[in-house]
Amino acid sequence: MKQEIIIAGFGGQGVLSMGKILAYAGLIADLEVTWMPAYGPEQRGGTANVTVILSDNPISSPVLDSFDTAVVLNQQSLDKFESKVKPGGTLIYDPYGIHHLPTRTDINIYPVDAMDATIELKSAKSYNMIILGALLKINPIVTIDSVMAGLKKALPERHHHLLPVNREAITRGMELVNPGENTIE
Repeated sequence: MKQEIIIAGFGGQGVLSMGKILAYAGLIADLEVTWMPAYGPEQRGGTANVTVILSDNPISSPVLDSFDTAVVLNQQSLDKFESKVKPGGTLIYDPYGIHHLPTRTDINIYPVDAMDATIELKSAKSYNMIILGALLKINPIVTIDSVMAGLKKALPERHHHLLPVNREAITRGMELVNPGENTIE
């Protein structure tokens, strides 16, 4: 098993944190892992993306030109990374703020109404965990328990009281998608 994933959006959406938590979860699951962030000069509000590779075998390079899965959270990221999803791969996006929908027909496309779910949960900081839950439902590359252990490692101890809220957000994200249904016609 090898999964090459790009997560992209605006700084402040939790893109880099989501990638870090996924990478920690992979380490906890005894997988080979790379985590390579990229962001503009201003993290909050600027563009940000992170490449995460999870594999059963050693990873030769963290630098990728194409991805098995792209998680895109804004129009700029959709415009940049839709074409870089491998045929048969997966594109996950939040329609909030997307003006031009994905157009490819050779990939699996899943809209996830994460912004609406974030508002429903009344927890603005759980947006990225909702998206991560959707990703894990579509592609269960690591377990929720591994993610929670990774989250515990990534969060400062003073925020560990938020772990149950984050688990709830992951669960909510999983409820937002059905892997058997995507927008390919």
